[in-house]
Amino acid sequence: MDVSFAVLWLLAALFEGVFCQGVYAPPNVRIIHSGHACNIEEERYTERVYTIREGETLKLTCLVLGHPRPQIRWTKTAGSATDRIQDSSVFNETLRITRIQRHQGGRYYCKAENGLGTPAIKSIRVDVYYLDDPVVTVHQSIGEAKEQFYYERTVFLRCAANSNPPVRYSWRRGREFLSQGSDKGVEIYEPFFTQGETKILKLKNLRPQDYANYTCTASVRNVCGIPDKSVLFRLTNKTASPTIKLLVEDPIVANPGQTVILVCIISGGEPTPTLMWVRNTEELPKKSILKSETLTIPAISTEDAGVYSCVASNNVGNPAKKSTNIVVRALKKGRFWITPDPYHNDDNIQIGREVKISCQVEATPPEELMFSWLKNGRPLRSSERMVITQTDPDVAPGATNLDIIDLKFTDFGTYTCVASLKNGGIPEISIDVNISSTTVPPNLTVPREKSPLVTQEGDTVDLQCLVSGKPKPIILWSRADKEAPMLDGNMQTESYDGVLRIVNVSREMAGTYRCQTSQYNGFNVKPREAIVELIVLYPPTVEPVYTEIRQGLGRPFSLSCRVLRAHPSKVLDYEWKLGTRLLTVGQLDTRDETEYHVRALNREGYGAYTCDIKNEAGAGRCTFLVTGKAYAPEFYYDTYSILWQNKPRVYGFKLQWTQMNPNAVDRIMAYRLGIKQTGHQRWWEQEIPTEDNIQKGELLTYNLTELIKPEAYQVRLTPITRFGEGDSTERIIRYSAPVTPDWSKFHCAFEEDTICMFTQDKTEEFDWTRHSAATRDTKYTPNTGPSSDRTGSKQGFYMYIETSRPRLEGDKARLLTPSFNLAPKNPYGNVVTNPTYCFSFFYHMYGKHIGTLNVYLRQKSQTGQDTSVWTLSGNQGDRWRQARVNINPTSSFQMVLEGIRGTGIEGDIAVDDVTIEEGECRDPPPSSNIRSLASPTAMHIWQLCLTLLLVLVGLRR
Repeated sequence: MDVSFAVLWLLAALFEGVFCQGVYAPPNVRIIHSGHACNIEEERYTERVYTIREGETLKLTCLVLGHPRPQIRWTKTAGSATDRIQDSSVFNETLRITRIQRHQGGRYYCKAENGLGTPAIKSIRVDVYYLDDPVVTVHQSIGEAKEQFYYERTVFLRCAANSNPPVRYSWRRGREFLSQGSDKGVEIYEPFFTQGETKILKLKNLRPQDYANYTCTASVRNVCGIPDKSVLFRLTNKTASPTIKLLVEDPIVANPGQTVILVCIISGGEPTPTLMWVRNTEELPKKSILKSETLTIPAISTEDAGVYSCVASNNVGNPAKKSTNIVVRALKKGRFWITPDPYHNDDNIQIGREVKISCQVEATPPEELMFSWLKNGRPLRSSERMVITQTDPDVAPGATNLDIIDLKFTDFGTYTCVASLKNGGIPEISIDVNISSTTVPPNLTVPREKSPLVTQEGDTVDLQCLVSGKPKPIILWSRADKEAPMLDGNMQTESYDGVLRIVNVSREMAGTYRCQTSQYNGFNVKPREAIVELIVLYPPTVEPVYTEIRQGLGRPFSLSCRVLRAHPSKVLDYEWKLGTRLLTVGQLDTRDETEYHVRALNREGYGAYTCDIKNEAGAGRCTFLVTGKAYAPEFYYDTYSILWQNKPRVYGFKLQWTQMNPNAVDRIMAYRLGIKQTGHQRWWEQEIPTEDNIQKGELLTYNLTELIKPEAYQVRLTPITRFGEGDSTERIIRYSAPVTPDWSKFHCAFEEDTICMFTQDKTEEFDWTRHSAATRDTKYTPNTGPSSDRTGSKQGFYMYIETSRPRLEGDKARLLTPSFNLAPKNPYGNVVTNPTYCFSFFYHMYGKHIGTLNVYLRQKSQTGQDTSVWTLSGNQGDRWRQARVNINPTSSFQMVLEGIRGTGIEGDIAVDDVTIEEGECRDPPPSSNIRSLASPTAMHIWQLCLTLLLVLVGLRR
C-alpha cells in the first residue's frame, strides 16, 4: 500500500511544482517504510506500529507536500535518554538506522514546516524484537549455610532472558518435559515481583534422581523469525557456590608510572566459576592486561585510582567478591591568600601590624602531606615572630599558615610555600608570595561605556571589570539578579583578565552580572564587587504565530495580533497585508494588540493575511490563512457487520460518516468518493450529491456494493463547496467474515486464535483466558473448571477465568463481543423498529468458591451505561448449561460477559458457544436469574430519540 501511495504522492508533488507555482500551501507529510519489517500493523486513524528484528536495517522515508518546499526534521521519543539521532540524519527525508538496537525502539516523528500553517507531524512507532540467551541461576533454600548440596535440601533453579515480546519458558530434566503436577518433588511457578510466563523450577527435598541435566528453553513463539534459545545446567551433589582469595594488600599505595599487579585465586565452586575484574562502576583502564587470574595495570596514573574488585560467578548462589582500593600518590592545585592584621579593620599591609600568609594544596593520600617555608630562597623556621602552623580549623585541610607578627621593613621579600609527600617520588609544589611596600589590596571598577551594555540578540558581547592590586586576584562572574547558572553550567565562572565573553546572546541572558574578587591568589579581605547591566534588544514575540480560518463567502470575521514581549517595547509599528498587498499601517503605543476587520468576505479575500509588528531589533509576524475549504469528514467506526447481498462472491458495506464543523464554510454540495483495492494504484471516483444543509453530528450513509470477497478497499471521501475541494479522509474497509451476509446468526466457539473478534476490557483487574482441557492442568486447582469444551471434546477451546493467585476476591474480568449493527429488513431498506435478538451461551460454574457470572447489554446510544440482562452465582455442578435471554437493542450494540472471582481458588468460570440470533428465543429456560429487556413504551421511544440525537451531536468528540 505504501508503494502505491508513494507514487500518488510524487504525482501530486509534480502537479504542485508544475501548475501551482506561486500558490502557497501548508505542509503535509506521510511516512512510508522499507527494509526488513516483520509486521506493519495499521491501526485506526494515523497510528502505525512497525515491528523489526534487532540487528536489521530500519529505513523510514518522509514524503512531503507544500509550497514553499517544507523543511523536514526527524525526532524521537520514548527511547533511552542518551539515545539521539545523529545530526547527519536529522534533516534528511530518509531516516536510516543500520543494525538497529533495542534501545532505539520508540516513536519516531517526521516534522515538516514551511512557515505556513501549523507544522505537519506524522509518527510511527518502531518496536524492536529480540531474545537474549537465557541464564539459569541456582540457590539453596534460605538458612542453609553449607557450601555443597546434600539430600533433604531444597533447590531453586531460576531461568531468565531479556526479550521483546514477553518470553515463554519451558523446563526439561534430561529428555523429560516438566510441568506443574507432573512430579511431586517438582514445583514450577512465577515470582510475584516479575512479569511473564513461569520461570522458577523448585526441587523440594532433593532426591537422587534430581541430580541431572536441566534445560531451560526460552521462546517468543518464532515472532519475527526469532528461534528458541536454550541453556543447560548440570546439577550434582558437588554443586557449590564460588569462593575466592585476593592476594594483595588493602589499600595499595602507588606512585604514578608504577606497575600494579592484582592476583585473585578461585578456591572453590562447582561448576568451575568464571572470574572478572571491575573498577567502581567504571570500565577498567584500556591499558589493563588481564591474563587468567592476574590483572596488570602498567604505568598507573591518578585517573586509574579507585576500588578494584575480583568477582567470581558460576550461577550458583551469590557471586563471590573481593575488593581493594588503589591510591595513586599525587600533589595538585596550589593556592595562597594574604590576610592583613585580623585585629584591625585596615585591609592594607602596614609596618608594626600582623600579616598571615596561607597556602593550600590537594594531596593523595592527604596524611602524607608535608609543608616547608622559604624566605628569599632560604629555609625558614618557626619563631616567636614567624609562627608556622600546619593546620588551621578555619580553612580547608591540606593548608599551612605563616604568621608574621610585628611586621618590619626587613620582613619584605619573597616567601615560598613548598608542599611535598613523605617518602618522595612525587615532584614538590612551590608557591611564591611577595610581601612588599607595593603590596596593596584589590580594587574593582567598570568602564563607563561598559554598563549598561546594549546589544542585539545573536551578537557576541564582552562584559568587563577592571581590577587593580598586587598581587592581582582572579575575578569570579555570577548572575546578580537571579539564581541561575552561567554559560558553562557552574554558578560562578573564573576570569583571569576580568572579561566575560558571551557568544550568541539570547534574551534570557539579559540582566545584571556581578564580578568579584576571589579570596585565593590574592588578599583574604572582604570581596570587592561591581555590577554590569546587560540589555538585549530582540524583535517582538507575537501570537498567534499561525492560525487557519475557514469562512464562507459574504461573512464577516476579525483578525487579532498580540505582542507578548519585545525590547524596546514603548513604540511598535505594525502593518497588515493580504499576500503582498498592503492593507493598513499604524503604531502600538499603550496597546499590546492590533485588529483587522473584514465586513463581508469575497473571493479576492481568501489567502494569507500577515501582521508584522516591528521595533528596531526586527519584526514578529502573525499569519492567518483564510480559506473556504470544508473540514474533513469523520468516518463512523461503528461495527464490522456488512450489508445484505445475495451474490456469493461479493459483499457490500454501509459507509457512515459525520461532517466536522459543516457550518464553518459554505454549504457542502457533494462528496467526491474515491475507492480502490488495497495494493492497487487506480482510483475509481464518483460524486455523492447532498440536498440540504448538513447539521453538526448528522450521520450520513452511503452503500458500497459489488465489493469482491474477501478483498480490502481503501476509501477516500472529500467534501466539495463553492470554494472547491476540502480536506479528505481515508479509511480501510475489510470483509467481515465472522458474521454471515444476511446477519441472521452470529456464533463463536472460540476455536480460532482471533476468538471471533471478542476483546478484553483492560480497565478491569484481569482477563479471560482461552484454553482447552487437553492443555489445562486441573491438578493445580482440582475440583474446579470444565474437563472438556461444551461439545465434550478435550481438544476444543473455551474461555474461562483463572482464579488462582494473584487473583483476589471480587476481582473482575470482562469479555466483550464485537459490535453489531441492527439488521436491515431488506437489502437497502430501513431498520426494523425495535428488533428482538436471542443471546445464548453455555456456561460451566463448578467449584466450591464460584463467584458470579453477569451479562450486560452495551449500546452506542447509552454511552457508559451497561444494562444487566442476566446473572448467576455459586456452584452449578460439573456440567455445561445453556442460558438464553431476549434483548431489544435500539442502536448498534455489543454484549459483555463479566466473571467475578469468589472467595478462593476453586472458582473457575467458563463460557462456550456464544450465539446471537435474530428473533426471540424459542424456549428460554426457566430461571429467576434470567430477565428480558422489555420493549420500549412510548415514553421509552421519546427518551430513545432524545438520546440518539445527543449521541449524533457528540460523535465529533
